[in-house]
Amino acid sequence: MAEAYIYDFVRTPRGRGKSDGSLHEVQPVHLLTTLLNAIKQRNPSLDPNIVEDVISGCVAPIGEQGADIARTAVLDAGFNEATAGVQLNRFCSSGLEAINMAAAVVMAGQSEMILAGGVESMSRVPMGADGGAMFTSPDMISKLKIVPQGISADLIASKYGFTRAEADALAAESHRRAVIAQKENRFANAIIPVKDFLGFTILDRDEGVRPETTQESLSKLAPSFQMMGEMGGLDALALQKYPELNKINHIHHAGNSSQIVDGAALMMIGSKRAGEKSGLKPRAKIHSFTIVGSEPTIMLTGPVPAAQKLFKRNGMKPSDIDLYEVNEAFAVVPMLFMQAIGVDASKVNVNGGAIALGHPLGATGAIILGTLLDEMERQDKQLGFATLCIGGGMGIATIIERI
Repeated sequence: MAEAYIYDFVRTPRGRGKSDGSLHEVQPVHLLTTLLNAIKQRNPSLDPNIVEDVISGCVAPIGEQGADIARTAVLDAGFNEATAGVQLNRFCSSGLEAINMAAAVVMAGQSEMILAGGVESMSRVPMGADGGAMFTSPDMISKLKIVPQGISADLIASKYGFTRAEADALAAESHRRAVIAQKENRFANAIIPVKDFLGFTILDRDEGVRPETTQESLSKLAPSFQMMGEMGGLDALALQKYPELNKINHIHHAGNSSQIVDGAALMMIGSKRAGEKSGLKPRAKIHSFTIVGSEPTIMLTGPVPAAQKLFKRNGMKPSDIDLYEVNEAFAVVPMLFMQAIGVDASKVNVNGGAIALGHPLGATGAIILGTLLDEMERQDKQLGFATLCIGGGMGIATIIERI
């Protein structure tokens, strides 16, 4: 079986996913086009004709993000017409799923070079705008005991004994680390500024980081999901699945949950032969990856069985991994992962996570893998592990190895 190598990684800055966010006026296809053009500019020896496909994750593939946004961006960026494009949706893991799919195709010898990642403009196409049955059908919700993810996160806290103080401490640390990363320009190698049609820069850095954030300031925020849980009957629905719990302890709020943002990311995945033909030097290889299903009411526990499955398959243990990226969808997600897998916090999300930097749904998986690679190079580390929880109860994990 062939190896799949990582040759480059680029991403946009993450803009606040609201009407006052810097990227709100930018169509999502422009975010992808910006990155496709950057790939060509950063790799002048790359023959665009060798890129056979562009795979883009997108969690709300409707409206401006519909009609196969990947193929649209390929044409907009002036790639050869022979370069195909496809969008996919595995909820929050879509960007990493796109990369894993590209790696699988390259490993199988069916393609030589693929660009993979994702895009999400959450300010222009709101979360849930696609209106899928899992989250909108009363019959489906009742049958499967589906609750909003914030309640799922609070359910995890209640089941495993995580406190509000612990969640706020993790969130404050996420911001502290992100502030350091920005000051030291640790993201500079990957970030491609987004510009308008006149060439003026719209945004060149992640705009969600709040240097003033402390555990004390976070402690003053009211829980975000308590009212809908208690008054809306959703706590009762979740407790039907977990009758051993007397109640749900609501600890999550806007400050210890991931930020809604706009953004995009792309990674160049190819074979050794394709890299040699294009004069490119591989940065790392895709070591292994996996996907699992998990219980859909509590929903966000998937990274734990995904990691266990991947370690078992490879005959590895958690201590073999130098650095981890665990998506901070909610504070309890990395907290549960670190506790269950036995990983020290010093190795996890060392440059902050989605609580401080944002979670552009379809792009996040690609962003955390690329951030992981950049940090592995900065620290001269060998093995990295990226994982995300996924809506509907799933988990994804990928291991990369530096060359």
